[in-house]
Amino acid sequence: MEKSIASFIFVLLFFSCKGGGTKDSSAMQEDTLAKSQLQGIWVDDDSDMPLMKIKGDTIYYSDPQNSPVYFKVQNDTLHTYGNEVTHYHIDKLGQYVFWLHSLSDEVVKLHRSEDADDSLAFSAGGVEVIPTYRERVERDSVVNYDGKRYRAYVYINPSKVKVVKTSYNEDGMSIDNIYYDNVMHICVYEGRKSLYASDITKQMLSPYVSADFLSKSLFSDMQFIGVGASGFHYQASVCIPESFVCNIVDLYVSFKGKLTMKAAK
Repeated sequence: MEKSIASFIFVLLFFSCKGGGTKDSSAMQEDTLAKSQLQGIWVDDDSDMPLMKIKGDTIYYSDPQNSPVYFKVQNDTLHTYGNEVTHYHIDKLGQYVFWLHSLSDEVVKLHRSEDADDSLAFSAGGVEVIPTYRERVERDSVVNYDGKRYRAYVYINPSKVKVVKTSYNEDGMSIDNIYYDNVMHICVYEGRKSLYASDITKQMLSPYVSADFLSKSLFSDMQFIGVGASGFHYQASVCIPESFVCNIVDLYVSFKGKLTMKAAK
């Protein structure tokens, strides 16, 4: 879910609630009574829509794009262990009521479902992984340089490699969405002669993109830019899912078939 810049900044103001604290939550004793009270389906008081199902030590969300998370309850705090560790203070917990503080300091008020049909909201059977491309994409560029004719190809191949993006719903609760990454293939031909052909993976861009950014991003695109004295110029885009935050890397294939890279200016 896309959020406005203002909302994103607001969430950041409360980022200190996540993963912080001086106490090691793994060393504290778990509240097994609270965990047993949380078992079942919980419905949002405001919308009267099912929000989460808690079964065992796992929270399942009604949105099939949100990944389930492991959780613990310790000292009136709900700890979730997804892509990031998040802590929510429990304001009230009883047989039919569950209130907790979100990261945006909102009190999320839930009540236990008594409607058997609410279970249908959790019947998808698995997390819906979000592909950026559903099928292979091919781009073919014909260029002339120094009296010779070349063809420069780009193939965008969807993969089964998963990327997890942590975002925040309208209540300020942390949710994980899972996306499929892509692998690029580029090749250059002079007539029928292959000058270069190779897969390009996101990891190959690591000298120019930080490891932390790569782990959270998708290999979103590869564009053929043109041909010149340096060879055949491509641009790779590595982006955070569903955002305009990207790193761009320039790739050059020489006329002798050598690949070089550098960070785009």
